[in-house]
Amino acid sequence: MKEKRYFPNLNGIRCIAALLVVFHHLEQAKHSFGIANIYELPIIQHAGRLGVGLFFVLSGFLITYLLLDERGRFGNVDAKKFYLRRGFRIWPVYFLIIGLSFFVFPHIDLLYFPGTNEKLNVHVTERLALLLLVLPNFAFVLYDLPYWCAQTWSIGVEEQFYYLWPWLIKYPKKRISITLFFLSITALMLFAGLYFLDETRKVEEAVVSTFLGQFRIQTMALGGFCAWLIYHQKTKILDFIFRKDTQIIVYILLGILFISGWHFTGFLEVYAVFFGFFVLNVSCNPDSIISLENPVMNHIGKISYGLYIYHVFVIVLLINIFRRYAPAFTGSSYQVTIYVLTLIASVLVASLSYSYFEKPLLAYKDKRFGR
Repeated sequence: MKEKRYFPNLNGIRCIAALLVVFHHLEQAKHSFGIANIYELPIIQHAGRLGVGLFFVLSGFLITYLLLDERGRFGNVDAKKFYLRRGFRIWPVYFLIIGLSFFVFPHIDLLYFPGTNEKLNVHVTERLALLLLVLPNFAFVLYDLPYWCAQTWSIGVEEQFYYLWPWLIKYPKKRISITLFFLSITALMLFAGLYFLDETRKVEEAVVSTFLGQFRIQTMALGGFCAWLIYHQKTKILDFIFRKDTQIIVYILLGILFISGWHFTGFLEVYAVFFGFFVLNVSCNPDSIISLENPVMNHIGKISYGLYIYHVFVIVLLINIFRRYAPAFTGSSYQVTIYVLTLIASVLVASLSYSYFEKPLLAYKDKRFGR
């Protein structure tokens, strides 16, 4: 029986992904308030989606390895325990931000965000029903969401990946039929939502396009493929990926693409290949030229889920505080200050949540259902 494997640098990867999303949403929020920013730069426009893509690849990698390891160690995958573990990790913070966004934040003047009222007064039942069913990506594309919780769309995509993936690992010989069933149910739910939405053809096409653009199961599957390479020790492929000259070439190319913001068809999936390469090297290659093991990145990575969930309302709060109490504070000093305060305040809120809300639940989860 194989020993459980420890992967270094995972918190560092989470830290990078979370910060990409935080800085993207900061510029996005400033743009919505009409505040001068650097949002037009390609690196900022794509940072959020790329950060989520990195999260997706890492999630697919880790979940797949854990499932393969469980099947290898015990001869089966306990789907019930898998879903209980995922539920205890994801749902408490998710439902907290949903509840706050619909029933608390709208009544706080310092959390005002342009265009929010119409999202709280129209299609209320439909939005809340989808959110309570943990289908925020469907709620997002069909009805939009209040800005404070709009980032939860990606939680829905991850949850749907979890609905599919354990069964593919548990029953590999039935993977085609399982996948077709999953895709059929997903399509049925989307088109049922479009039917009840009762909008114009143009709006419906935009909804489908947005949904498909966000429904990046293939990105998580690529992370899963990376885990398969490691678990089954595909040394011929890994030896090439782990070469130092390969790392240097790939990272230079990734840096050029990222900074330039080059856009091409399927660019998110192309970046996912780079992210898979990155995850494999920093977590599994003893000769990785990049190390992310340091206390700051470890801490931010540890609290990254809370950071991802809470940072939006922190951004909105800070922008409103400056608009109300320091309206003349502008220019480069404002830009630096808002970035620094956003990072500090978001990390503080996420740290408090982790210590006093998430950690006790995680301890119970680990004791009751395993890691």
